[in-house]
Amino acid sequence: MKDQFPFAVARVTRRWRKLLDERLKDLGVTQARWTTMVYLQKGGEGLTQRELASLMAIENPTLVRLLDSLEGQGLIERRPCQKDRRARRLHLTKAGEAFMDDLNSRGEKLREEMLEGVDEADLEVVLRVFNRIMKNAEQLQGQ
Repeated sequence: MKDQFPFAVARVTRRWRKLLDERLKDLGVTQARWTTMVYLQKGGEGLTQRELASLMAIENPTLVRLLDSLEGQGLIERRPCQKDRRARRLHLTKAGEAFMDDLNSRGEKLREEMLEGVDEADLEVVLRVFNRIMKNAEQLQGQ
């Protein structure tokens, strides 16, 4: 059973992203871009690039390219940091907020469809297990 776990998680993750990508295709954003927007919204606006890169667990140069692209699309803006003149804080623009409203609505609909017939108690168990696995992974990474 344990040997199937990583593959099952990977399959569900790939399918989720593939279906959501299909539903977001008309918005003209790649998976990397919409994922960045989700992390920015969930992590709280006003994050620095370094904070967002850490939250997303990606390298800063990779994130810079994504942010340049999102800024070019008018979805985010970089604002000066009050405490550190070298740093810039990331914020959604009005277009970015509208984009996220649309993305969240489409994502919620897909989530409801994918979780059809799954009991709430089962979801609680799954989330508890995932949180434990993440805690273990973070400890391993720190070694």
